[in-house]
Amino acid sequence: MVLNPVVERVTERIIARSEASRAAHLGRMAAARSKGPARAHLSCSGQAHAYAGAGPDQGRLAETGAGNLAIVTAYNDMLSAHRPYERYPELIRDAARGMGATAQVAGGVPAMCDGVTQGEAGMELSLFSRDVIAMATAVALSHNVFDAALFLGVCDKIVPGLVIGAQGFGHLPAVFVPAGPMTSGLPNEDKARVRRQFARGEVGREALMKAEMAAYHGPGTCTFYGTANTNQMLMEFMGLHLPGASFVPPDSDLRDALTAEATRRALSMSALGNDYRPLCEVLDERAFVNGIVGLNATGGSTNLLIHLVAMARAGGILLDWQDFSDLSEVTPLLARVYPNGLADVNMFHAAGGLGFMVGALLRAGLLHPDTLTAMGEGLESYTRAPQLKAGQLSWGAPITDSLNPAILRPAETPFQQTGGLKKLDGGLGTAVMKVSAVAPEHHVIEAPARVFNDQNEVKAAFKAGEFTGDVVVVVRFQGPRANGMPELHSLTPILSILQGRGQKVALVTDGRMSGASGKVPAAIHVCPEAADGGLIARLRDGDVLRVDAVAGRLEVLSPAVASRPPAEVDLGANAAGCGRELFEVFRRSASPASDGASVFKG
Repeated sequence: MVLNPVVERVTERIIARSEASRAAHLGRMAAARSKGPARAHLSCSGQAHAYAGAGPDQGRLAETGAGNLAIVTAYNDMLSAHRPYERYPELIRDAARGMGATAQVAGGVPAMCDGVTQGEAGMELSLFSRDVIAMATAVALSHNVFDAALFLGVCDKIVPGLVIGAQGFGHLPAVFVPAGPMTSGLPNEDKARVRRQFARGEVGREALMKAEMAAYHGPGTCTFYGTANTNQMLMEFMGLHLPGASFVPPDSDLRDALTAEATRRALSMSALGNDYRPLCEVLDERAFVNGIVGLNATGGSTNLLIHLVAMARAGGILLDWQDFSDLSEVTPLLARVYPNGLADVNMFHAAGGLGFMVGALLRAGLLHPDTLTAMGEGLESYTRAPQLKAGQLSWGAPITDSLNPAILRPAETPFQQTGGLKKLDGGLGTAVMKVSAVAPEHHVIEAPARVFNDQNEVKAAFKAGEFTGDVVVVVRFQGPRANGMPELHSLTPILSILQGRGQKVALVTDGRMSGASGKVPAAIHVCPEAADGGLIARLRDGDVLRVDAVAGRLEVLSPAVASRPPAEVDLGANAAGCGRELFEVFRRSASPASDGASVFKG
């Protein structure tokens, strides 16, 4: 199939834009590779320290010809998605020993749950935790005694942080290893309904707690298509997972077989063998374009518009939101998974999942077919599902048919002709919107603004009955330089209630929304942010705003707004408590959301 001309043009544009920074990155990686496995150059004392904790593998480690695999893990049991990782290191060590190699836990990285911290002070650490994870990854690998690496992580900031950190060691081959989704519990739409009932005061906390515990009930990733599961999709589309690995259940025989095979794949790609395939060659411009296409085709999380920019920059690749928007215009929406539909990711996987989607997009000419992956060259292997027969792992025939057209459709008959994300420009700045879950009648909202400097003010106004007509709710001073750019997902039930009453309602914010948000139109990630002099800081109650997802516009229709002085807000309450004082340096130095909201200036 001929590559779509827009996909080709956007890719060429990214390559040209990134020429100097990409060449510099690849030069650093070539220099790192030329030194060879670094443990051979350590002193005897240094090597003894490196091997002292390795138990039965000490002798093999001292033989420098054997491969040594780094395990960088985000295991903890605060995150249900990461709970299964507790037993992975031993699985990986056993698989490595079967190849005559070794594996060591190089280090752990922090992993926080946005579901726990929604609406809490800890949420203001969430986005910046991505860069902490990247730095922790670098610390783990800095022992420089490894020939390849496995990265264990699933959730919102963890996968992006691991990818950023891994690229500092991009001369090493890398495979990312998922843990799989929890089994389906209370349907996501039923959970959301109870949340709305609680917000209206129709049910009490006991009913809410029962619903939440029935939805989030065991090990594995949350089953809605939010940021964590969008991360898993990206890792397959970008060739860093094994094919079909993303949504295999935790603690199953197939999951264990895939983890063992990931170990063997990573070691087989090291510079010690004949199939050297470093991460820096896998994550090229084409791989990132494939990831963006997958993001649009699945209606994935808006958080990835920030994370992918930062991930790409770590490898010298410069993305901007126009790239996402242009690709969205030619990428059909092929999946309906909550909040874009009623299905969860287990139903999506059963209907054909990522294998079907990769195949459909390849046939439509919307993916680069010839990228390097953990399986070799080309994405065709990612159209096949893994299977376990007589204890042996293999991959079946390409998945060419959807088993449920209410969840998955081919490119010829999509749910909509364009992708799930939209860039908005206008007098208020630049923003993005997830449109895949927004009904067409809500794609254009023009209404007076109610302006708030904190999400708790919105909740108080709702409880006081102040939202009686059409409204654009503006929540500002929520950007990376103000308070770390927290998610404002806890506003979703309130805004949904207003929409359900028949009011025209939209959200405009320089903050973020959860990957689980969607039905209310939300112009998010507004740049410039209020704390950086953006026009959003000059808005007042009653200013008329137009949020137009059809034309891609975000306009202030009231006159003379730009001539007003900006609002002055005391952000001192956000500067300390729950660890926030330790992140002051991040708030001072973070780049705009459009540049990845990062402290790294790549």
